[in-house]
Formats: sequence, structure tokens, C-alpha cells
Amino acid sequence: RAAPVPKMLAPCLLRKAVLAVPLVFVLALLLAKPVRSEQEAGTAIPAESRPCVDCHAFEFMQRALQDLKKTAYNLDTRVRKHLI
Repeated sequence: RAAPVPKMLAPCLLRKAVLAVPLVFVLALLLAKPVRSEQEAGTAIPAESRPCVDCHAFEFMQRALQDLKKTAYNLDTRVRKHLI
């Protein structure tokens, strides 16, 4: 039969467990090997057929500007309705 844990010892053990669990988790993350995803042969898209990053950024900014223009027009229309 196990001896009962004294009342003063229980909070101390709990505090140690609360500190030990994150420490073990961080150590496991640091010691784990990173997973490498090997790309299968023939699945890479050649750079010539991919749009460049600058092109994607430019298109994104164009769409964002169009959305802002639409929003500004809608707000302007609403304000004019309320002012009249």
C-alpha cells in the first residue's frame, strides 16, 4: 500500500510537473530532426512557365486598388444619398 502524499508536498509536485512538461516539449522540438519533403521527379514547374513574384505582386496590388476604388465609390454614393 502506497503512503499518502503529504498536503504540503502535493502543490510542490504539481508546480514541478507544470514546469517540466513544457520543458520536455521544447527539448523534444529542439532534438527532433526536421522533416524534408522530397519533390518527386517531373513535378516541378519550369521557371519559364511560372509568372514571376513581381508579376503576382503587381496583379494583387491592381486588384486591391480596384477594390478600394469600388469601396470609395460606394461610400461616396451612400454619403450623397444621406446628404440629399
